[in-house]
Amino acid sequence: MKKIILQFLTILILFYACWFALYQVDWMKFFKIEQITKKTEEKLGDLYWDIIQKTENENNSDSIVYKVDIVLNHICQANNIDRKKIKLHILKKDDINAFALPNNHLIIYSGLIEECENEAEMSGVLCHEIAHMEKQHVMKKLGKEVGLAVLVSMTTGSGNGEVAKRTLKLLSSNAYDRNLESEADLTAADYLIKANIDPEPFANFLFRLAKNEKNLPKQVFWISTHPDSEERSLKIIEYIKNKEILKDSLLSGKQWNSLKEQIKQTE
Repeated sequence: MKKIILQFLTILILFYACWFALYQVDWMKFFKIEQITKKTEEKLGDLYWDIIQKTENENNSDSIVYKVDIVLNHICQANNIDRKKIKLHILKKDDINAFALPNNHLIIYSGLIEECENEAEMSGVLCHEIAHMEKQHVMKKLGKEVGLAVLVSMTTGSGNGEVAKRTLKLLSSNAYDRNLESEADLTAADYLIKANIDPEPFANFLFRLAKNEKNLPKQVFWISTHPDSEERSLKIIEYIKNKEILKDSLLSGKQWNSLKEQIKQTE
């Protein structure tokens, strides 16, 4: 009996010793998964943007890009985010939509800018999409719904155009799960507060679009891809309730109105 117990204890000790040794290994580094994912992300971003460029019109108006960039630069600087890594693209589309692509491509439709009543609402949308980038939500979503093997094959093989187009729709037209959306919302609120921008207009924007979705003539993709917007709006309000918020204005009223007018003229 003692011999059996001794053998059992020996096996148990060996098991935990092996487990502990394996636990110390950085498997991400050992198999170079992180490097593969980063390389894949860069190639995917280029692949997706190439598809969009061939089918959509980008608004390259210096005046429009400059005004949006004033806001984007300020947000990044206030939150120690490298602005240079974010690739801003404003598309000439009436639809109310914005989304992030792999490798920090930030897509915003002109229709969304038109729908914003002030710069703080637009800032909230920008912060929300930046949060998806910074928290690696884009690749998490693709990895979960498509799989790393498929993503890698898309960037290494030929004849994957149709697969790429279908997976692109996951980012532009399909929702993230509730946990990722909630994390992006609250992270966006933190970004706004650090940038001295009131998060309440962003919450109001979510609430207004959710309430008016049926009455809006444009397709509100940003609400369909970000469900439960009323509930999320209330969570943002609750989250910021006891926080000290300084409110700065980055664009003058004249600049904001000029931006919206220029957007209309260039569509």
